[in-house]
Amino acid sequence: MTPLQKSILNAVKRRPMTLREIQNNLQVDNSRLRTTVSAMVATGELSMRNGTYVPGFATYENAAAPNTIPCTLVKLAARFGFASRDDGEGDIFIPGRALHGAMPNDKINVKLFDHPRVEGSSEGEVVEVTVPNNRFAGTVCLSEDGRMAVEPDGCRDVKFLLAKQGSEGVHLGDKVGFLITHRGNRHSDHRAAVVEKFGSSDYASECAKAILYGRSVRQEFPPEVLEEARAYDNATIDPAEAAKRLDLRGIPIFTIDSAETKDIDDAISLQKLDDGYELGVHIADVSHYVRPGSALNEEAFERATSIYYADKVIPMLPTQLSNGICSLNEGEDRLAFSCLMRLDENGEIRSYKFVKSVICSRVKGVYKEINALLEPEEGVDLTDLKTKYEAVLDQLPTMDELYRKRLVLRKARGAMDIESNEAKLVMDENGRCIDIVKRDRGTSECMIEEFMLLANQCAANAGRTNKAPFVYRVHEAPDAEKMEKLSATLLACGLNAKFKNPIPTQLELAALLDETRGQPIQIPVHTGILRSMQKARYAPQPLGHYGLVLADYAHFTSPIRRYPDLAIHRILTEMLNGVSASQLQRDFNEFAQQASEKSSKQEVAAVRIERDVEDLYKAEYMHNHLGEVYTGTVAGITPRGVFVELDNTVEGFVPAAQLCKGEPQVIDGVSMLDPLTGKSWMLGSSMKIRVAAADVALGRIDFEYMVE
Repeated sequence: MTPLQKSILNAVKRRPMTLREIQNNLQVDNSRLRTTVSAMVATGELSMRNGTYVPGFATYENAAAPNTIPCTLVKLAARFGFASRDDGEGDIFIPGRALHGAMPNDKINVKLFDHPRVEGSSEGEVVEVTVPNNRFAGTVCLSEDGRMAVEPDGCRDVKFLLAKQGSEGVHLGDKVGFLITHRGNRHSDHRAAVVEKFGSSDYASECAKAILYGRSVRQEFPPEVLEEARAYDNATIDPAEAAKRLDLRGIPIFTIDSAETKDIDDAISLQKLDDGYELGVHIADVSHYVRPGSALNEEAFERATSIYYADKVIPMLPTQLSNGICSLNEGEDRLAFSCLMRLDENGEIRSYKFVKSVICSRVKGVYKEINALLEPEEGVDLTDLKTKYEAVLDQLPTMDELYRKRLVLRKARGAMDIESNEAKLVMDENGRCIDIVKRDRGTSECMIEEFMLLANQCAANAGRTNKAPFVYRVHEAPDAEKMEKLSATLLACGLNAKFKNPIPTQLELAALLDETRGQPIQIPVHTGILRSMQKARYAPQPLGHYGLVLADYAHFTSPIRRYPDLAIHRILTEMLNGVSASQLQRDFNEFAQQASEKSSKQEVAAVRIERDVEDLYKAEYMHNHLGEVYTGTVAGITPRGVFVELDNTVEGFVPAAQLCKGEPQVIDGVSMLDPLTGKSWMLGSSMKIRVAAADVALGRIDFEYMVE
């Protein structure tokens, strides 16, 4: 900053000044002053307010704020970015010229502006990139002057010129992995080099590979992990180990999963008693094979979860374990960790115990087949299915009976059942998406979910009552601010939902969910309630689960694909071995904390990857249906336009300019009104559209409004 610029800034800091007042104060040449002031406004060092000059957004001398704030840049567009504070205190808006070339996932130091453009907001400038992130995925494009460039995924209108070396054979529209080889003070000064070539951005499978690369997903297992896994090639259980365990191979235990499932980690058994039921939930004893300090454990901890997308899986554990010795395959003896529960005639838990066991699944049950047996359709021949399930057939009516009783209890306590539209992608032999169908949940899916919930509840109760370090699945109550927004949404939907307290009870919310189920306003109400909730996470403290209305909840039932389940198996094993509470604290306190933090972080990343990749495949499918007309449901409203969801869960965007002749008025995010024509659109209303465009690389679908 020049001496004159500093003098001007110091002058307007004392009080707002007109240009003439600045000139009189500083006694400087008028022409030079005008040129300097214009330049300072352009760079954000000065702002114009009511005809006077004041310090601008780039003037970040804020004595009340710390010198710099450690952050991570989480979003980047051509003219702005957002930095997430490392202390968890929220996000900071970064204007484009204040980014100084920072990239997503860069570790940065940010200085807050003394005078943000929006009063009360957090705005600042990147003053240092402490740990740069130079690895990205993107799409090859042309720069404004026609040179080969690359646009990073998620950073629209941000382009880097490609270095010639390493870019041979790269074509426009290709999905690539690249490194930033040179950084300048602006994004336009950055240079990049291609290091991975995935293929055409017209194909979702190639775009998915790019997403995995750009987000540094661990896809290959390190050599030391594979070496440990090879010890379990075609493995069978150790007879000596089986002899130490409760032998449940004589009980008709079986699994129920999707037909395509290969990593089967849970099985069930049920016996009707004179005064209730004995339910067994038998989980693969992964902790017996994945030991602390092993390469397998270290890799599982880092991954923390398996990632499922389209017809593929990136497993937490190598296939020798996930699909082999740890998978409860039909007709094969397996080591298990069993939760044996006694329930009364109403389905309430009376007692439980955890035991190390050896089991043998009688049949690989399939949801669709079990549903057919539980709710037979008239005229359908079930002879073959009854033969397949002969060994466990008599358990099915009892399971259905217990599930119905549990459902009554679940509703009585107010557990929320929020409708969510999950899609099933149908792929051809080339990995292309050829159909999308809404995934329906039948009785058997809900039944298994309830039985797993019971075991999870017992596991958390065992951890809490024994005062052991633990990894709980927690879901905290929503905050009052989000509830205010929800109330506004409900009111805009025509619902007079008055809660007794600022934070509604689960029963109040569950009643709203049930009242609107199947109605046109189901989407806005269910979506509004879902968005008002806190995100479920893992924590070493038993904070309870608001949505399920349970004081005790953990994840015990999927140790093949989730590290928290494996972690608490390890702790519960030591509890069964009689280790004291004080020793458990010494052994597992730090472990429980680290596992909770890592698993929560990796879960968020995995869910985002799965959703983003699903969007790619949906765009690929709809690209083959350009010009076709559908009737959908308005699922989201913004000032820019509306989102319309089709029956197959595909969502597309209709610009406001197609709907409104005047300036659109958006009311509480629930409805859009065109003041010139009087037409309005509300969440949940139907809209006829034509498929206008489908960009696979962006996972974006555009619809054209069809006037009915």
